[in-house]
Amino acid sequence: MHLMEKGEGENQTSVTEFILLGFGDLPELQILLFLLFLVIYIVTMAGNILIVVLVVAYQHLYTPMYFFLGNLSCLETCYISTILPRMLASLLTGNRTISVEGCMIQLVLFGSLVTTECYLLTVMSYDRYLAICKPLHYGTLMNGRLCLQLAAGSWISGFLACRIFMCLMPQLIFCGPNEIDHFFCDLTSLIPLSCSDTSQITPLIYIFSFLDALSPFLLTLASYICIIATILGIPSTTGRQKAFSTCSSHLIMVALFYGTIMIVYMLPKSGTWRALNKVFSIGHTVVTPLANPLIYSLRNREVKEALRNAVRRAVTLTKNPD
Repeated sequence: MHLMEKGEGENQTSVTEFILLGFGDLPELQILLFLLFLVIYIVTMAGNILIVVLVVAYQHLYTPMYFFLGNLSCLETCYISTILPRMLASLLTGNRTISVEGCMIQLVLFGSLVTTECYLLTVMSYDRYLAICKPLHYGTLMNGRLCLQLAAGSWISGFLACRIFMCLMPQLIFCGPNEIDHFFCDLTSLIPLSCSDTSQITPLIYIFSFLDALSPFLLTLASYICIIATILGIPSTTGRQKAFSTCSSHLIMVALFYGTIMIVYMLPKSGTWRALNKVFSIGHTVVTPLANPLIYSLRNREVKEALRNAVRRAVTLTKNPD
């Protein structure tokens, strides 16, 4: 910390770094947690990058659903990379400090990517809604131009959220304490540490949270209500199963992502609930990016077929390098 002038010649300590407590209360598990999260990070990155490569390489995956899946996988690699590398370094070295600038950058990137994911999941649910509820018009409605516009709109929404965060963050002044009881820089953990007036910032945060998180969730929920109603109206059991299989993977992702976020932000932030808050935060920051390639590769016939083709091609090239 260093001293800076405040008001009428009064001195105030200005925080230059934060301490991310993370899982520091479990010193005997640091190496085990490091190995666990390292494996998760490697599998997540490899799985999501593989999906992007498959979607680009195989023409039978040139459909709106897989186009959006490729965007989601690309997003997940960025999403998990804003948090896990820093946490892995902390677990390995024991150094839990992060500069205020580094914390703000992590916060801004995280907020931007969460916003993008909310909108992208909504776009994917709209795609499934058209495929199941408007099958005869699906090819016309969900054309290539609309796919590009919806995907671009999701990423632009994240960029706008990033700009908003960048405008709000300089208004937060930190003068101690500087301990964040979390494994990453979360807005709800930072605001209580600020010694500046947050009475104007807090309502803005709630407004933007409604626009960028709750609104997409409600649109996603509305899409799935229509989808489920349509599936229940299909007379044959085989037809219902086939229709449900086309959206089940995405529905699992939506439930996992929004379910853990709701639990995290509805739990009290004090007492014994803090530990639970960190555990459930792992759900939407770590488990969701990991689950994306696993769910789509294990439950999706087209992705499994593309993966088998890629493996066969790799084996053939290995045996016949010329």
